[in-house]
Amino acid sequence: MSTTTTTGLAKRLGGWQLWGIAVGLVISGEYFGWSYGWAQAGTMGFMLTALFVALMYSAFIFSFTELTTAIPHAGGPFAYARRAFGPFGGLVAGFATLCEFVFAPPAIALAIGAYLNVQFPALDAKWIAVGAYLVFMALNIVGVGIAATFELCVTLLAIFELLVFMGVVAPGFDWGNFTRGGWAGADAFSPAAIGGMFAAIPFAIWFFLAIEGAAMAAEEAKDPSRTIPRAYIGGILTLTVLALGVMVMAGGAGDWTQLANINDPLPQAMKMIVGSESGWLHMLVWLGLFGLVASFHGIIMGYSRQIYALSRAGYLPPFLAVVHPRFKTPHRAILAGGVIGMAAIFSDNLIQIGGLPLTANIVTLSVFGAIVMYIVSMLSLFRLRKLEPALVRPFRAPGYPLLPALALCLALVCLASMVWYNTQLAVFFVASLALAAAYYYLTAHHRAAAAHDPMLHGAAAPAEAPALSVRTE
Repeated sequence: MSTTTTTGLAKRLGGWQLWGIAVGLVISGEYFGWSYGWAQAGTMGFMLTALFVALMYSAFIFSFTELTTAIPHAGGPFAYARRAFGPFGGLVAGFATLCEFVFAPPAIALAIGAYLNVQFPALDAKWIAVGAYLVFMALNIVGVGIAATFELCVTLLAIFELLVFMGVVAPGFDWGNFTRGGWAGADAFSPAAIGGMFAAIPFAIWFFLAIEGAAMAAEEAKDPSRTIPRAYIGGILTLTVLALGVMVMAGGAGDWTQLANINDPLPQAMKMIVGSESGWLHMLVWLGLFGLVASFHGIIMGYSRQIYALSRAGYLPPFLAVVHPRFKTPHRAILAGGVIGMAAIFSDNLIQIGGLPLTANIVTLSVFGAIVMYIVSMLSLFRLRKLEPALVRPFRAPGYPLLPALALCLALVCLASMVWYNTQLAVFFVASLALAAAYYYLTAHHRAAAAHDPMLHGAAAPAEAPALSVRTE
């Protein structure tokens, strides 16, 4: 039986837990996914692409933090766009964020399967991925405090393992290995390498994808005006150092062309140095799972809060906005995103487009959502500065308007290159957005019936509007 309560999501997250979520959401990107960029641009070309993307993310995070602290809402980018551009703006941002966070977990789950397959070749990687979904959906349902503490622990272990990897391969590192054929397959730079560098953008973004997901835990954060900026800034610095270190050390371990287009580049790179029977290799496989688990677990938390916020606002079926009466977590939203993700794992014929592996296409589809969301978020920042100059902003974007403008311009460059090199997936993304818009127009009654949320309306909200309520069962 459903009842209405004003409790909602519990505020249990401290600064270290938020940092753990911000880094943990992303850290699997250091373990796999990025090496597909080598197949496009070579090691040298991809390094320049990665530095370009790191600049974009740094500018973006310093700007995005203003929105997160000013509007601490479980919907994150959806809430900022809804407040800045109205209901349809919220739809675009909400859909893009869902695309990013719902399609990232199946790619990570497949990588978990690939890592375990190294130890247990008889196990099917796809069924391992399904098992990972079941375990970590259950952990997310149990409670945000337990889930966030677990996230912090596995994130610290994942960072430790990346440092161990770099230390173990260092004695066999050869800069000549890294630079050999490092410009899209050529030893020397040529204009042809530029196209490969742009084509590799989605895989450089994978190094940092989903760090903004900590915004979706803002409603559950203690003192968000202080803890969120620290988590974001510390997170982007941590990830940039790890990304560059892992990429260089793996590329210098041997023939890097054998590491492109696979889901487990780090174990295979270490195998080149220590051999297939080394205890270091087996340790990397087992501890390397912590990085994948940290991101997988954290992104489940992120997509569930996005589904919950969209449902609560009437953009998705209202029954998905139910909070578990005991654990105070959006259990139905967790399960709904999991069903979509598990279906994607077995969608080879639907998502395997353009001759790329299934994982590469899922990564690219997730990145499409991310880039669109980044663009809408920066536009929301500019719009809200104009519409609501009196809005309390505990953290203000440094160098405004130059830094947000830089983030916006670089994101537009990324989007243009992704559309150019991934036309079929771009059409798939736009067609899916069109279906979401059709659902939006057919379900106006859901939004009319949704309880008023002042975070989504701001200064324009009617004073007599009823307080936001949350359903439990």
